Amino acid sequence: MSRILAVALLCQLAGPRLHAQPTADSRFDAIVSLTEAKMREYRIPGVAVGVLENGVVTMRGLGVTSVEDPLPITAHTVFPIASISKTFAATAMMRLVEQGKVDLRAPVRKYLPDFHVQDEAVSRDVTIWNLLTHTSGWEGQIAGPERGEETLKNFVSTIGGLMQLAPPGAAWSYNNAGFSVAGRVIESVTGMSINAAMRDLVFKPLALEHAGTTAGEFITQRFALGHGVREDSPPALQRPFVPSTSVTAGGVGLCLTDLLSYARFHLGDGTAPDGARVLTRATLELMRTPQMRKQSMDDEIGLAWHLRTIGSIRTAAHGGTLAGHILLLELVPQRNFAIAILTNANNGWRLIQDVERAALKGYTGAAFATNQAIAHRGLVETLPAVEPLKTQPDPTPYVGRYIRPMNAVLVRATAGRLVVQVAPNSGTPQPEMPVAFYGPDRAVIVDGADRGQSIEFIRTGDGRVNWIRVTGRIAVRAQN
Repeated sequence: MSRILAVALLCQLAGPRLHAQPTADSRFDAIVSLTEAKMREYRIPGVAVGVLENGVVTMRGLGVTSVEDPLPITAHTVFPIASISKTFAATAMMRLVEQGKVDLRAPVRKYLPDFHVQDEAVSRDVTIWNLLTHTSGWEGQIAGPERGEETLKNFVSTIGGLMQLAPPGAAWSYNNAGFSVAGRVIESVTGMSINAAMRDLVFKPLALEHAGTTAGEFITQRFALGHGVREDSPPALQRPFVPSTSVTAGGVGLCLTDLLSYARFHLGDGTAPDGARVLTRATLELMRTPQMRKQSMDDEIGLAWHLRTIGSIRTAAHGGTLAGHILLLELVPQRNFAIAILTNANNGWRLIQDVERAALKGYTGAAFATNQAIAHRGLVETLPAVEPLKTQPDPTPYVGRYIRPMNAVLVRATAGRLVVQVAPNSGTPQPEMPVAFYGPDRAVIVDGADRGQSIEFIRTGDGRVNWIRVTGRIAVRAQN
């Protein structure tokens, strides 16, 4: 099929409402209409969107699985859910906690005696709690090669030189590596591969029929392939499809139906569909209880769940980004409400934030306040309403070079304003990002492709600016 014909078919499929569950709910109809409009605006091939309200699920599949071999998205189309997998990992870990096999506050070395990163004190003292809250402080944006059932064991054996960017808890930073270590803990405690452990601890008890952890499981289902969308070009299939090598950091895949069943479980009392006890209500609530505030942000972190207050409601959410797929699951426990949005395009985050905000407004009446800082939840997002400070602070304390293994972040003052630039260790630096402060140590990108995204500066206990956080991940100020 030609690219032009495929895109024409995409436009047709994004228009009519596919696989509609009969509903008289005008709120959901409005969400579907908005989703369709945003699919056309952002050229996104396929979306699955659904809500859960007071136990009632309403879902819709829109668009196609692939522009080259188009099949309609349905409620049972499998998407790789990327970092939403972290909540599945935490769910599995909390089952082991309730069984008395894991202590959240115990050192990782209690379960992995040979565990080691660059800092020996951290190697000795870092806890399971640190892993599940992204507070270990080491570099987190790394993954190991695929080694089958030896993948996580091999990964943990190779991170002895992993750079420590901050003391545990000093500077919250999104950390894939920490969840990979958590997966290895689950393997060690259960004596199973992480694939088998996730099936036994989460998928089977919750009757998630289309859930899996390997590409081999995904391809036996109708599968939403990832797409890249660049400038004004039609969406193009991303080749090859590369699933996450870490199940617990990002390797779960399942359909919208299963994901909303999972949401129902997390909003419930901890029982499975067959009435068996999986977790206690207290444990589910603990997972959504703030463990700490993300420094220089309004958001907090629970056990894997990212926590946010919007108006009078509290949300617990996690997004995901992987190989042309952007996704979100969000819970509003006090309203017994959840929304899931799954897309198969690398710019799907733009659709997700528009649809998410409209859904929260339509179903709960909640809207973001001006200058409400928002923190990274596994997918890119922009500030919905921001007004920079009329008087900008002195840029001097923020200027400098901040480092991490993958790149450096350069902060310069130009005509009294700050410019931030990410510079790889080799190759061409990324475009400059002019920023303006909208609150204490909180800045927003004011121009360019990343306009509206937040950047945070974090201080040490004595008040010195020592870290910068870009897209949820920190770099530490280089010593002069």
